[in-house]
Amino acid sequence: MTTTKMPTSTPLVEVQNISKYFGQVIALKDISMRVGAGEVMCLLGDNGAGKSTLIKTLSGVHGHDEGKMLIDGEEVRFNSPREALDRGIATVFQDLAMIPLMGISRNFFLGREPTKGFGPFKRYDSAHADRVTREALKGMGIDIRDPSQPVGTLSGGERQSVAIARAVHFGAKVLILDEPTSALGVKQAAVVLRYIARTKEQGLGVIFITHNVHHAYPIADRFTILKRGRSYGTFEKSDVTREEVASMMAGGEDLENLSSELAEFERTDREEAKDRHDGKRRTRET
Repeated sequence: MTTTKMPTSTPLVEVQNISKYFGQVIALKDISMRVGAGEVMCLLGDNGAGKSTLIKTLSGVHGHDEGKMLIDGEEVRFNSPREALDRGIATVFQDLAMIPLMGISRNFFLGREPTKGFGPFKRYDSAHADRVTREALKGMGIDIRDPSQPVGTLSGGERQSVAIARAVHFGAKVLILDEPTSALGVKQAAVVLRYIARTKEQGLGVIFITHNVHHAYPIADRFTILKRGRSYGTFEKSDVTREEVASMMAGGEDLENLSSELAEFERTDREEAKDRHDGKRRTRET
């Protein structure tokens, strides 16, 4: 049931039949996917499906061995994450690349610190950093108490939101989110999903990697499902139900086989229990 709808405009990012090999190991084979402005593409798959390899290829950590990668319709090949950043592709990994004991604004500008003064008198401009951080987060709907408070004092959802706002502020056109809700509770996950929706409204393309269908389905416009390094298909949200996505992601056939095996185990256990009971009864009768 792979969709055949054509995009109405040039995608921000598109991969066509991408493959990646590590020696004799096939990590990815013939993967195609696209995301446009103001869209959320959910990349789904179980552990070992190839999600991490694909996002590392998109973000410049790995080079692809076969296929094409296009940015705004132009074919590219990244040799480093910096090249991907320069083309507007920002990746927020699970560890968030933050230093817990440093303040929010210091983490927000980490590696891009604003300065004031000249020559040997140049120093970090904390007032400017605090002001810009507060404004950027407020634009995402985040009202922080103090930009200088340590990031480690924030909740998991708030730290994810700061990482998202940082990527948006520094010019990301495509935001890749690697399992942003995996370690969060229900309320914190809802906060992050709300900020993803706000990012989408600002015209960015979002690639949301997850194995949680319940987090993916409400926010996604389209789903690409990976299984053992290959694409199970790309589906428009209007064409599939939440249950169908979950079944395809987990491998519906595998689940059916497992159910049959469990039913057989249960039948065998009942027969063995009955045999033991009958044996004990005959022993008492003799």
